[in-house]
Amino acid sequence: MKGWLAWDSLSGEDGRMKQDLDKLEQLRSLFGEMERSLIAYSGGIDSTLVAKVAFDVLGDRALAVTAVSPSLLPEDLEEACIQSAEIGIAHELVHTHELENPDYASNPINRCYFCKSELHDTLKPLALKRGYPYVVDGVNADDLRDYRPGIQAAKERGARSPLAEIGITKLEVRQIAKHLDLSCWDKPAQPCLSSRFPYGEAITLAKLHRVGRAEAYLRKLGLKTLRVRSEGDTARIELPAEQIKEFVLTMDLPLLVEKLQSFGFVYVTLDLEGFRSGKLNQGLQLATVGDLPSV
Repeated sequence: MKGWLAWDSLSGEDGRMKQDLDKLEQLRSLFGEMERSLIAYSGGIDSTLVAKVAFDVLGDRALAVTAVSPSLLPEDLEEACIQSAEIGIAHELVHTHELENPDYASNPINRCYFCKSELHDTLKPLALKRGYPYVVDGVNADDLRDYRPGIQAAKERGARSPLAEIGITKLEVRQIAKHLDLSCWDKPAQPCLSSRFPYGEAITLAKLHRVGRAEAYLRKLGLKTLRVRSEGDTARIELPAEQIKEFVLTMDLPLLVEKLQSFGFVYVTLDLEGFRSGKLNQGLQLATVGDLPSV
């Protein structure tokens, strides 16, 4: 009977916290088995947690490396630098050139495969040169259940995904990050700017810049979770559904349109369905995705 009572006392929030802490210890143990590791560090919550735990365990034998390219917002790069300094981990920047690859720039449905190929083809030689036997990323357990062709590219190049290996989900990442007092624990997900374009529409430097400027402008207005989807000359703003009414009633819409047009858009629209991560994938036919080549 006492055993049942003890189990019941760990139900709910306490039980979830114990599970989170157990997984945190597993994550620490995993890094304890690594002599040195190089972290593919985007500055997002997932890779920040990985960098934090890697540094706590390995100290100066852990290195965070951020890939700089036109698809990375300058604001995100700045945050990555700030967060790595808060953690204390050594942090370096490298430049990647995925936009020069026609297989990437043409924006096929497996575009992310070519992006991660470029990333890990840059990081792996760097790791070997510096004496890091492992390159690790921030892929979590939920990512494995989504359409993520970039994961295959990373695996082909020997990268490891500690969060996914242990089975840490997106929610658990945030809960563990909060427990560790990481300032970015509630930071909205921010995939690369190339994810703002419908598959099949070519990605150019100018298009990336105008999307980036539009999103940066909206964030300065106090909006936190958003996307500016780009299709041809049209900007489609996505906000959480519950924020749409207030946005329409309080925003100076003519000024907003004028501003985004100054960035290069011709038309400015608002998505009435509201924000949903990965929305552009809804246009993919499941059969088509299932028939994609392994690359």
